[in-house]
Amino acid sequence: MDKNRFPVLNFFAAKCWLIVVFLIVVVTAKAQKSVLIETESFKNKGGWVVDQQYTDLMGSSYLLAHGLGTPVANAGTTASIPVAGVYNVWVRTKDWAPFPIGPGKFMLKIGDNYSREFGASGEKGWKWVEGGTVRIDKNQEVKFELQDLTGFDGRCDAIFLTQDKNEMPPNDLTTMSQWRKKLLGTSEIKKLDRKFDLVVVGGGVAGICASVAAARSGLTVALIQNRPVLGGNNSSEIRVHLMGKVDQGNPYPTLGRIVRELDNGDPQNANIDGKLYGDDRKESIVKMERNISLFLNMHAVGVEMDGKKIKAVVARNIETNQETRVEGRLFADCTGDASVGYLAGADYRIGRESKAETNEPLAPEKADRFVLGSSNMWHSSDMGTPSNFPVTPWALQFTDKYFIDSPTSEWFWETGFSNFDPITEAEEIRDHNFRAVYGNWSYLKNNVKQKYANYKLDWVAYISGKRESRRLMGDYIFTEMDCDATIPTQPDGFVTGTWTIDLHFPDPENSKYFPGQEFLTSTEHKRFKPYQIPYRCLYSRNIENLYMAGRNISATHVAFGSTRVMRTTGMMGELVGYAASLAISHQTTPRGVYQNHLEELRRILKNN
Repeated sequence: MDKNRFPVLNFFAAKCWLIVVFLIVVVTAKAQKSVLIETESFKNKGGWVVDQQYTDLMGSSYLLAHGLGTPVANAGTTASIPVAGVYNVWVRTKDWAPFPIGPGKFMLKIGDNYSREFGASGEKGWKWVEGGTVRIDKNQEVKFELQDLTGFDGRCDAIFLTQDKNEMPPNDLTTMSQWRKKLLGTSEIKKLDRKFDLVVVGGGVAGICASVAAARSGLTVALIQNRPVLGGNNSSEIRVHLMGKVDQGNPYPTLGRIVRELDNGDPQNANIDGKLYGDDRKESIVKMERNISLFLNMHAVGVEMDGKKIKAVVARNIETNQETRVEGRLFADCTGDASVGYLAGADYRIGRESKAETNEPLAPEKADRFVLGSSNMWHSSDMGTPSNFPVTPWALQFTDKYFIDSPTSEWFWETGFSNFDPITEAEEIRDHNFRAVYGNWSYLKNNVKQKYANYKLDWVAYISGKRESRRLMGDYIFTEMDCDATIPTQPDGFVTGTWTIDLHFPDPENSKYFPGQEFLTSTEHKRFKPYQIPYRCLYSRNIENLYMAGRNISATHVAFGSTRVMRTTGMMGELVGYAASLAISHQTTPRGVYQNHLEELRRILKNN
């Protein structure tokens, strides 16, 4: 076409192009005038740690200054601020113990001309706090720095700069999630170029065992874990020793072999030497399996469904916030909280069933939301020289009438029960444990000086060791009566349980001094001979391709009191891995394995 023959069209096209360019410039300029910085993405985290435990409640991870009363090293990063000008500063933070002012104070520094304190507002809950203004004089890389001022768990989620005086960042979780993705440029989900036979979410003992068993059976496996280490409660982050037996009354010698490989001996609970829990050992066992693709620091935030089947899991990196889609044929929920099952719409329960429903002798008369709690273990050491610890008016208060005279914790330091919701108030549970630990330690250091003058608090877990929350319902619901080995075993009874029915309840003496705020527990053990847990407890009754292994299996609250210990849950994981191999080879579902291939599964467990 001769462009000179159509001058009107040429003029119109040129004008349209100018309009498009103008709009692009306007939109880009507007976008450049708002900058979001996620603290978990800081290049240098200093002494701050990434806490992802409450992502489902607040939308992201955050940085935590967990210094045990000593300020941690500064965290810092740089960010490009392409447009010069005056910016309004917003900081998303939380005063975690406002009684009336909490201890989590920190300072935000921006460049050379901005510093302001946050984290001790006296208001509860996560909030965007307005922080005045900062002038950015020219297009430059600007330094951002978080300075911890107390050492007592200050927390910062994000920093938002905007030149729009009327723009206030959203607090609504759904709106904020989309807003975050737009500003961070993470809206596009990364899609892997492969489909796995089995996708395991949760890298505790059960998840590791499921992954390894499936991989050694020839399946391709994706193992997704939302922390930098594997092991869950048996990791250096939480430090709970393994309990239960793998060789007592076990008629299936295949089950328990992988648990033994992972077992790093018995360092007891809350050992100061975190290496004794075998993080490296667990990771090396997983990485030796060529069929396993390991995804650390990835938190499952969504599922993609195809009718009653899960098609893919969407997992978010806890530092970069980039989301990845992981597609599979079968899925195993080993998260503890049953997060994948919950997202998929699986049937589940929380709390205690009534005696009328289950006929269990240990069940209460009425159903309720009572659950076992969470622990944050701690340890102190005799350093040989005196040290100080500050008074903590924001913590629980102890007196000479009641304090815990011990240099370290044990399993019975536990918060939850019916006082807190194990899902929606998980952060409050952890923080209540903090207030108990710090308050009691402050009392010991300042009032029992003759004994504790030379002791130093040298480790407190900031990742909670959770015992109970959601339980996914399978084709069979395991009950107290099933724990009685004198009752005939179900035909699919494979996993051997050996632990007592160990149900915790608030310690009466602790309740006397802290009614409704208990942090210590008691228990009564009901003992049984070894029994077998049915395979039907390990797959969902309404999501066709979903397995579960761990504390979230299909059991009543009472029976869960026995099935929840980690050597037992590890054998559950092994069974899931072997059963998944049959489901893939026969192109069937977990239920189809029970219906049509149970004898073959039995042979594998006896002879593998």
